[in-house]
Amino acid sequence: MITLGVTGGIGSGKTTVCGFLEEKGARVFYADIEAKRLMQEAPAVRAAIVDEFGPEAYHEDDTLHREYLAERVFGDAERVKRLNAIVHPHVFEAFEEAKERAVDEEVSLLVHEAALLFEAGGDAHVDVTAATVAPETDRVAWVTARDDASPEQARARMQHQLSQSELRRRADHVIENDGSLDDLRQKSAKLYWAVVDDR
Repeated sequence: MITLGVTGGIGSGKTTVCGFLEEKGARVFYADIEAKRLMQEAPAVRAAIVDEFGPEAYHEDDTLHREYLAERVFGDAERVKRLNAIVHPHVFEAFEEAKERAVDEEVSLLVHEAALLFEAGGDAHVDVTAATVAPETDRVAWVTARDDASPEQARARMQHQLSQSELRRRADHVIENDGSLDDLRQKSAKLYWAVVDDR
């Protein structure tokens, strides 16, 4: 089995690429979904968040108060760093468990999808990396349509992520999402076979 880290800035199409990789037979571990699950369900993570950000981080019904937490950390690099330091190690532990299951179940390719793959050190947990990049105008259009956000809000969120030039430099493979959906599917299939055949 080989592990592939897939990343990309907001609106770049990385989740779509992962869906196409699943069509080829890959198994995908979505780091953001796992992080949200851990923040809700893992006692150690919950306790650390409450200790760091206060009991207001959770509603009275014990669900995560996402709006409160976002207000506390947004725009504050140090607070973002502290929140990531709480959550990311547990995400990586979950990924290692996913690896073990994938090996037992003879999965050929396990994908770790993460927006902050390089920033969080997730590239150290995979064999090879790929970045999805797309024209900024397309990314802004996709984000505004998907998230009901303004173009200014979309660009502000992009500023908090690695630049596409930096992603191109650091990734082993780059998928240019600059054509049709079918074109992206074909590029994703080529990525799948390039990675699997290199085992």
